[in-house]
Amino acid sequence: MLQSPAPSNRDRKSRWQREPIVLVGLMGVGKSTVGKRLAQRLGLPFVDADNAIEEAAGMSIAEIFAQFGEPYFRDGERRVIQRLIDGRPKVIATGGGAFINDATRALILSDALSVWLDADIDVLVDRVRRRDTRPLLRGKDPAKVLRELAEVRNPLYAQADVHVTSNNAPHEATVRAILKAIGYGNA
Repeated sequence: MLQSPAPSNRDRKSRWQREPIVLVGLMGVGKSTVGKRLAQRLGLPFVDADNAIEEAAGMSIAEIFAQFGEPYFRDGERRVIQRLIDGRPKVIATGGGAFINDATRALILSDALSVWLDADIDVLVDRVRRRDTRPLLRGKDPAKVLRELAEVRNPLYAQADVHVTSNNAPHEATVRAILKAIGYGNA
């Protein structure tokens, strides 16, 4: 007996209609680096939500976490992303936990084209070891933390409109994959 296929990204919006494009995924997947290049290819502004949060708060994300805790940070993150998703075309890179917040995820899904950048845990571990600025990894085993985060977060990231794998390849390959996935020109 034939079974109906599971709903795919094609059942959701997947063609870019000049709404904001929001990149979601685990830390280290390349949202900021890929986002900058994607924005350049599309001729759009790029905004890193983490930078916008730091600017609004007047302190680093690590300082916000240390002084006020994660729930306070997530509330500020939601408000900043809400301000950034203003209907004008742009590429927005979010922090790894942004899409996990129910209100933030609902906003992104309704008012933007969401793109889940996914990568193998080993690729992510290699990437996050290059920078010591991630509060959730301080003093912990990155592989263990990333596996735990992926277990919880990947089912939520899977709700994104588009799913693109970020391999251990030049970032331009990921940009081309996104452009193809959103139906933009000759990626």
